[in-house]
Order: sequence, then C-alpha cells, then structure tokens
Amino acid sequence: MKKIIHFTFIVFAGMAVFSACTKSGTDGPVNPPQPPPANADTVIISKKQMRAVWMATVWGLDWPVNQYDMAAQKKLYTDYLDKLKNLNMNAVFVQVKGMGDAFYNSPYEPWSTSITGTRGKDPGYDVMKFMIDEAHTRGIEFHAWLNPFRIATRAGSSTPYPALHASVKPEWVVSHEKWQMYNPGVPEVRQRLADIVKDIVSKYAVDGIHMDDYFYPDPASAGTMVSDQPDFEKYGSGFTDIKAFRRANVDQAIKGVYDVIVSTKPEVVFSISPTSNFDYNLNTLYADIVKWAKEGWMDVVIPQIYQHASFSTRLNDWDRFNNKPHLMVGHAIYFPESTPAQLSTELDLTQKKKSVVGNLFYSAKYLNEKPELAAKFAEIFTRPAVIPFLGRAVAPAPASPQNVRLEGNMLKWSTSGNVRLVVYHTTDLKTESKVLAITTANEFVVSTNGFYTVTTINADNMESKAAKYVVK
Repeated sequence: MKKIIHFTFIVFAGMAVFSACTKSGTDGPVNPPQPPPANADTVIISKKQMRAVWMATVWGLDWPVNQYDMAAQKKLYTDYLDKLKNLNMNAVFVQVKGMGDAFYNSPYEPWSTSITGTRGKDPGYDVMKFMIDEAHTRGIEFHAWLNPFRIATRAGSSTPYPALHASVKPEWVVSHEKWQMYNPGVPEVRQRLADIVKDIVSKYAVDGIHMDDYFYPDPASAGTMVSDQPDFEKYGSGFTDIKAFRRANVDQAIKGVYDVIVSTKPEVVFSISPTSNFDYNLNTLYADIVKWAKEGWMDVVIPQIYQHASFSTRLNDWDRFNNKPHLMVGHAIYFPESTPAQLSTELDLTQKKKSVVGNLFYSAKYLNEKPELAAKFAEIFTRPAVIPFLGRAVAPAPASPQNVRLEGNMLKWSTSGNVRLVVYHTTDLKTESKVLAITTANEFVVSTNGFYTVTTINADNMESKAAKYVVK
C-alpha cells in the first residue's frame, strides 16, 4: 500500500482553501476547545482521538499471512483486536478490496486470493461480517479500506494477469506492464466504484469507507504504460490538458463515492489517505486533495507522513486543514528507524496540534514484530480515548447522564437509549481530565480521590455535555 515519496515537498498556494473549508448540514467542529471551568459544576474534558492501525491483506501482509484455515484466520484476527484493545486503540482499517477483489460475497468482485489462496474461491464464511462483529464486540470501530482502481500487479509482461470477474467488461480495464487497473477515464468504471461502496454500506455495519493513495499509478511502479490518449479523445471534450482530464476523472470518482455514502448510509465516515507530498498527489496520482477538501467530498484526510526527518515540517503544512475535512496523521512504524523514541516524538507533535484528531499506524503486524513499539504504545496510550464526531449527525443527540452519584466506591448514573458512557476523572479542576472507561453499564468502580463526571456518546460519536461532577 504505502509508497515512500522522495520528491521535493511543494506546498501549493491553494492550501489556503483548507482554512475556510466547511460543509453544509449538521456537521460541526470535530473537537472544539473546551472552555475553562466557569463554575463548580465543570470538568475539562480530555481531547478526543482516534487511534488505529491499517491491516493490509494484499499478499497476506498483515492478515491472514498465508493461513488458509478458517479457525487459524479467525484466531489471528481476534489476537490482533485483543492487542489493539489492550493498547487502548479504538479503530482498525482493514483492506477488504485490495486487488479488484472482495472480503465478502460481492456481485462485482471475486473472493480475494488472500483468504483462500485461490481467487474467486468461497472461504466458507462471511469474512467481513466476522471481522466487523469481532471489532464491535471489543468497542473497536471497523473501517473498510478499498483500493479503488487496482486489479492486479506483476513483475513483468511475461506473467499473465488473472482472469477478470464475469461482470467486468474488458474495455473497462487497462493493463500496464506491471499494473492492471480499472480505467478511471471510463464513466462506467466510476459508477461501478460507487455501486461497490453502496453494496458494502448497505449490507454491512462498517463505521467508515477508506481509500489510500492508489489512483492513477506512478509510472515508476506501473512500468511501461498504456497511453490514455484515446480516452482523452473520447471523453475529454472540454479539457485542453490531459492532466486536467485525469484529475477530473478521479474527482468524479471521489464525489461519486461520497455522494452514495451520504445518500445510502450517511453515518458512515469517508476517509482518504494521500501521500504527504501535495505535488506528487496532484501531478502523478492526479489526486486533487485541495479541491476535494474545498468541495467537502471527504470527511477525514489522513496524510501518510512517513518521512521521519521532515515529519514536523510536513505536519505543520497539513495543519492547514484546521476545520474540514478533519485531520488525522498516518505514521510509518515499519522502518528500521521507526524507533520508540521517534514514535514518541511524532505522537507528542500531533497531540499538540488542535487540528489533529487521530493517528493511524502502518501496519498491524509491526505491533508483533516490534515489541519495543508495542511497549511504547502501552506507555503513551495509558487510558482509553473517545473517537471524535467525524461525519454526519444521524442518531438522536445524546442527553447528559442523570443522577450521577457515589455510593461508596461505586459511581452510578441513569441514562436511556442506545448510548455508551464515558467516565472521566481529575484531581484538579484546572487540568484536563482522563478517560477511565467507555462502557454501556450504568455504574463503575472508582477508588482514587478526585472529581468524577460522566458523558454519553451516541452511535455517531457525538458526545453529550458532562454531568455535574461528584467528589470522592
């Protein structure tokens, strides 16, 4: 998935649009600053944060690692989730469409080779439903990660590409030397992508749809490329520049996905993870991130700031995303130089940015392969975190818990509806509180002296006002 970009980083003047980007509807500030206590009833609520990993499945990278036994696959996945839960992480981004394939019974794509070793072979269980259910059981969000156009890769032209799904017309596909892909210049391809997303969000309780940085391919990866001049001549009327035509094709694909999410299941969050290099995105991948932000076609942007040496500089540039879309940061934890000290530095920098509402780490297996990093995560993420409100308000607004009280060492409250409860604690009303628990119960055992309050969170991750605190 993740490409390391060594191009000179160029920040376009157009970045200024992010400061003013807003989206109509019921969207609001993701993590508005909490005012200082105005009276004796107020506790300062801690900053919200999504903490997630990418779980790559192409070539079985993170899952299932060439394990084709159902029980072994399930155990590997639930072991990952248990580790995330123990590290106080709260979301997983699983690659469910990596090579023009699917992790569920799709009318558009064959079953993934990664699951059984054979493209198109039914694994005997609904992989995506299992993954979603297990994540939700642990209070972890599930975001379905899609590669929109890639179908297959190969080392060179002497190796044939796999047969296409029966629903795919050959004229929709372009086969470069090392990269086979759906052609973004064909209108039916863009519509088909939207149809695939609609199929997923209609059938499954995904919390988000996620795309990374694979749009038009980098010639350095694709090898000798098939010319798209015929596409330009057929579909490009109104464009004098073939690069503008390519950008418009990707624009329409992104808008189509966003629109179908909003019209089908608006509570689903749409996120995109571009490279950290704006020029490379715009002129090689033809991904106009600035325009997508201005138009409001994505809810969250997660730049892959994988360059450790220039992390701070690039973070400052992406900090221009200070309102919409919401900003998270993608971190590389797979390099030899991805040390605990580097991880600590990067997380400290992002935590200080009010605009940054989450962190996403590539990739899941390095939590096992680098135990020193897992130990550092445990040291940093000592408490659970509340995922911020990122999308659209669909569920009823949550009401504050009532009758919050202490009965000995038991903190109790009353509430109703489909909500989760967050228990906060502080020993000083002038400092930010800490999350003790996110629960569905109406009581929680406390032992430390201090100030306690409780909030509710609805299915959209919208949080109520805090109840009046109690003192132990």
